[in-house]
Amino acid sequence: MLDKAARENFPVAPFFLPRAWRADLMAVYGYARLVDDIGDGDLAPGGTDAVLLGLERERADDRLAVLDAFEADLRRVFDRGGEGPRHPLLKALVPTVRRCGLTPEPFLGLIEANRQDQRITRYATYDDLLAYCELSANPVGRLVLGITGTTTPERVRRSDAICTALQIVEHLQDVAEDLRRDRVYLPAEDMKRFDVETADLAAPTGGPPVRALVAFEAERARLLLDEGAPLVGSVHGRLRLLLAGFVAGGRAALRAIDAAGHDVLPGPPKPTKLDLVREAGATLRREG
Repeated sequence: MLDKAARENFPVAPFFLPRAWRADLMAVYGYARLVDDIGDGDLAPGGTDAVLLGLERERADDRLAVLDAFEADLRRVFDRGGEGPRHPLLKALVPTVRRCGLTPEPFLGLIEANRQDQRITRYATYDDLLAYCELSANPVGRLVLGITGTTTPERVRRSDAICTALQIVEHLQDVAEDLRRDRVYLPAEDMKRFDVETADLAAPTGGPPVRALVAFEAERARLLLDEGAPLVGSVHGRLRLLLAGFVAGGRAALRAIDAAGHDVLPGPPKPTKLDLVREAGATLRREG
């Protein structure tokens, strides 16, 4: 899990945060990572996670069954009088939920997003994709605000814009990988507009239409980051640094996509740590 956290576009729980915040953020990240691994079929071989959740080992490949069992175990986190959760990552989540007064809804949203991934592999419109991001990405930002005790309606709105942008950026980086899973997160209406077929996304490199489509979606993500960035200036101290890191991660990744000529098919364009630091500094200056 720590290895996966290090590969994210944004800092998950950097060293400069208070220890309690780092522990809570890693507990939430572990939850979100495990839900995604279930939905992507990336659980460790052997069926151990399914068994921990009360399923037979033979059902470990039934993603919907595992997600159902995971939801049942999540509900044990919030049942103060019950037996408590079975899975170690959910046991680790209990102190965070208690300490921060977190509610089930954001956690349930992440599960529902992964259920949706089993049923829906294409998105007709940009609005459809935004609705998916409401489940798959925005709950994470809301949990960060909950952990840090900074939730307000305006901050939630800004956070949602940042999280949706980060999700879109990740989709752009992972076009080829997603297609291998038979998933396309580029809206069909935009593919038609740029004369891009699904087969074009399977090529070793992107032709001009694919690159133009990626540039178009990248600009949408950039505008969302700009919309959400004032969130950074609405908080203080080390939380301000963390949120600047989230925005900077998205901006640095977009710069990497730009530098690749918007050709994302050979592999995910990734920013360097220096790129991230530079973008964080620029974000702090702009949002000061």
